Amino acid sequence: MSNHSHKVPKTKGAWVVDVNMGYGHSRAAHTLRDLSGGEVLSANDYPGIPASDLKLWKDSRKIYETISRMKPIPIVGDLLFEALDRWQQIDSFYPRRDLSKPNLQLVEIYRMIKKGLGKHLIAKLAENPLPLVTTFFIPAFCADYYNYPGDIWCVTTDADISRAWAPIDPKRSRIKYFASNGRVVERLKLYGVREEQIFLTGFPLPKELIGGPTAAALKDLLSERLCNLDPNGIFTEGYGRILQSELGAKRCVKKEESHPLTLTYSVGGAGAQRQLGVKILNSLKSKIAQGKIRLNLIAGVRKIDALFYKDAVIAAGLKKQLGTGVCVPEFDSRAHYFSGFNEILKTTDILWTKPSELSFYAGLGIALIMAPPIGSQEDFNRLWVQYVGGGVSQNDPEYTDEWLFDWIASGGVARMAWNGFLEAPTHGTYRIEDMVLGRSSELRRLPLIV
Repeated sequence: MSNHSHKVPKTKGAWVVDVNMGYGHSRAAHTLRDLSGGEVLSANDYPGIPASDLKLWKDSRKIYETISRMKPIPIVGDLLFEALDRWQQIDSFYPRRDLSKPNLQLVEIYRMIKKGLGKHLIAKLAENPLPLVTTFFIPAFCADYYNYPGDIWCVTTDADISRAWAPIDPKRSRIKYFASNGRVVERLKLYGVREEQIFLTGFPLPKELIGGPTAAALKDLLSERLCNLDPNGIFTEGYGRILQSELGAKRCVKKEESHPLTLTYSVGGAGAQRQLGVKILNSLKSKIAQGKIRLNLIAGVRKIDALFYKDAVIAAGLKKQLGTGVCVPEFDSRAHYFSGFNEILKTTDILWTKPSELSFYAGLGIALIMAPPIGSQEDFNRLWVQYVGGGVSQNDPEYTDEWLFDWIASGGVARMAWNGFLEAPTHGTYRIEDMVLGRSSELRRLPLIV
């Protein structure tokens, strides 16, 4: 293990830039905020942004969020989303071939950059040319196009990526990539990005849920989680030796202050699939009333969705349990949401969500149940989660109270939590910090699992 401190001082060592469309890019940036002294700049919404830039960003965000929310509408929603998805589609990986030809989305992005999109932001950052770390490709393209004087790093946020993530002229570009998994490494090469510009780090996961290079906090949280997820000891009996070697002899000592079995359902930034949370709630209501499970319904920063869930809790006859057996937290800002969400995950045993960037949270040893994917990249995220064994697609939500408890009783959900911890990268944040700040790191090199 590295003997230097992994704490990043509160000084600004880099610019961290996101785009606050949905939560994926912002969640990764929030995790990397120590690099910039706690500050994250949003390329589409920062002090002094030109009106023309603001309009371009707002229009594209509105289209995406509207179509995402319309997806559940039969026929019309599907047709609209299919058109959007085809525009940003990820081509099949095999057979391996040259995929460097720009797609329509990329051509359109560069047309906007040539008209001046991002010029003001890059000029502002160039006044203090620290390394630029962005969790979205457009700010990286702008920095490259306008000759930003510092390093340009781009963090990928899915298990596979479309051609739009690589620059229009990848061979000449200065952009360096932090790849979330092995498939992304190989995909970037097919898009023409030079191999020496690609670094396999894993997705940046919250440091407060990991606890440094030895993952001390993660192992403590996982030990407690496995107690809840394996009530009959089926999993722990079969895996006793490796559990003891990885987590220590104290594994699964049920303490009085331990949290109850907890399921967290999380809605995406566009507010799609909020109805699914109500189905889960109604199915589990008798188990919640009996104290057999606690349910968190996370609506992000959308107050309307939080209110929707609170009304549903009361309608389900669980008013007494609101705040204990069922929690519907509210957040007044995106930063508050990301920090609050991480706090909730400390006592979460199962995370139910669409296969977004949260797919990578399998690496925290949290079992994933996946709602239907929204978009091509989420199909690939789901496949990746299944591949590492960290989660499964949901069964019929109306019968959650039956199948979920059967899975738990068999030790199967504990096995998913364990597989995620073993197979999915956990230390992406530390690897990224070390590389950006030019520090040596003794973290093990990730295997190129595709």
